[in-house]
Amino acid sequence: MSGVAEITEALKRCLKARGMTYARLAQALGLSEASVKRLFSGGGFTLRRIDQICRVLEIDLFELTQLARSHAAAITELTPAQEQALAADPRLLLVFHLALGGWRTEQIVAEYSVSRAECLKLLLALDALGLIDLKPGNEVRLRTARHVNWRRDGPIRRAYQGKVLHEFFAAAFDRPDETLRFEAKELSAASREVVRRKLERLVREFNELAEVDAALEPSERDSVGLVVGLRPYVLSLFTRMQRGRRR
Repeated sequence: MSGVAEITEALKRCLKARGMTYARLAQALGLSEASVKRLFSGGGFTLRRIDQICRVLEIDLFELTQLARSHAAAITELTPAQEQALAADPRLLLVFHLALGGWRTEQIVAEYSVSRAECLKLLLALDALGLIDLKPGNEVRLRTARHVNWRRDGPIRRAYQGKVLHEFFAAAFDRPDETLRFEAKELSAASREVVRRKLERLVREFNELAEVDAALEPSERDSVGLVVGLRPYVLSLFTRMQRGRRR
C-alpha cells in the first residue's frame, strides 16, 4: 500500500471513530459531499486539504501519519523471547502498554510511580528488544502495530490472563458506563459461525477506535476492558440432570 493510500485509510478510520459522515465533513470544509467522496476514492489530497480535515477531526498531521504507519505495521505478534522479557518485568510491560497507547515519557512519569531515569531505562530496554525505536528527544516510534495479539499459550497469557479475568469480573457492573450480559441459547453450527464473525468484527472496531483515540491526551481517555467469549456451554446444574451426555 502506498503512503497516500495509508493516509487515506487512516482518515477513513478517523471519520468512523468520530462518527462523522462524508456529508458532515463536506459541510465543515465548505465542499459538496460529492467532492469529498471523490477525494477519498481518488486519494487526491493536498497537504492543505489534509490539514483542514485533521482540524475538523481534532487530530494533527503527525498523529495522522503515526496512525497510518501503525496500521501498516506488519508486526502484530511478538516473538516468545520478547513476550518472556515483558512477562518477567511488570514495569517493562507497563511502559510498553503505555507506549502502544501513545503515552509520552513525561506523561508516564507524571501518572505512574516511575522516575524519569527509570522510564528512559525501560524505553531503552524496549528499544533493545526491537519493540520500539527511541528517537532524539525521547520520542517513541513503535516497531509493532498498536494492537498486539498475545500468543495463545505464550508467557503473557500464562502470567496474567487468570488475574486479568478475575479482576475484570470482580466488579458489580452496576455503573451507567458498564455492561455485562450473558446469554445461553441453542444454536446451529451455522448460526454460531455468524455470531463468531460478528464478535471478531466488534473486536476489530474496538481496536480501531483505540488506535484513533491514541492521538488524544491521556486525560481525555479512560482505560476500558472488553471481554468477548463464545463456546458450547451448559450450566452444570442442568447437565447433572441430563439422562445422557450430549455432545
